[in-house]
Amino acid sequence: MIIEDETDVADLLTLNLRKAGFRVSTATDGASGLQNARDGRPDFIILDLMLPKMSGLEVCRILKSDTATSQIPILMLTAKAEEVDRIVGLEFGADDYVTKPFSPREIVLRIRAILRRGETADEGLKAGPISIDAARHEVRVNGKPVHLTSLEFKLLRTLMQRHGRVQDRDRLLNEVWGYESVIDTRTVDTHVRRLREKLGKAGDAIETVRGFGYRLREN
Repeated sequence: MIIEDETDVADLLTLNLRKAGFRVSTATDGASGLQNARDGRPDFIILDLMLPKMSGLEVCRILKSDTATSQIPILMLTAKAEEVDRIVGLEFGADDYVTKPFSPREIVLRIRAILRRGETADEGLKAGPISIDAARHEVRVNGKPVHLTSLEFKLLRTLMQRHGRVQDRDRLLNEVWGYESVIDTRTVDTHVRRLREKLGKAGDAIETVRGFGYRLREN
């Protein structure tokens, strides 16, 4: 699904995505895009930030806070190129962020990379009271479900896959986003903080290694 109010941009994306084998639907404002996403549950959303009726950030926030839609990958597409705009978009739960003007081929490659990440999850992981059911995209602590955004889920899964091994921020960013990124690594710290909060006492298992990164403790 493309949520974009500029007709030429939406048409360019639609043409290239259909050539790449994707089925495409569109919405021209935030409110209708949100409703269409809730009704249609698309496999992927390309979301402009500056939209009529409802901003792209608000659309992203609502979709990522709803368990029914939180796992839909979102790529933000916007003319806002400042670093702070990228960080805010990613902290709202977006899976990727591309600024205009853009290469349609790059968009297709990024979409495929994000979709591949979702297909290569482990069957299940467990560390102390924390367990992941990758097939159902569920996280539980002491048997109770914990709602995570897709980025928080990927971050936790990566730490659990490398249980006991220190992961530097650059590597975590690369593993979670799936490609070499220029995003400020402070966004990793923000996601780790929120992940710890959602895991409650179990979040203490995510250990900060000062000046380097994070690891999930062995015990």
